[in-house]
Amino acid sequence: MPEPDIRLTAWVHGAVQGVGFRWWTRSRALELGLTGYAANQADGRVLVVAHGPREAAEKLLELLAGGHAWPPRPGRVDKVVADWSTPAEQFEGFVER
Repeated sequence: MPEPDIRLTAWVHGAVQGVGFRWWTRSRALELGLTGYAANQADGRVLVVAHGPREAAEKLLELLAGGHAWPPRPGRVDKVVADWSTPAEQFEGFVER
């Protein structure tokens, strides 16, 4: 029986707006088979919500926090605050908001 999907909610702090960070996040999430979105927040953070297999979501979190990726992550990430939960809604694809 396959493992149920997980919801990763991550708040990315740093210089992450206006540098292509949401596009980069969307590309990595789609490569990993995740659905969800990346959205700029009024306080300068980017909110990332991703649904899918836990292993894929953990990989995305690692990349957001500074894991090696190609292309390299844009901007400057100071910290990532993550929360794990059960998905409450469904998403089609992964979008920038």
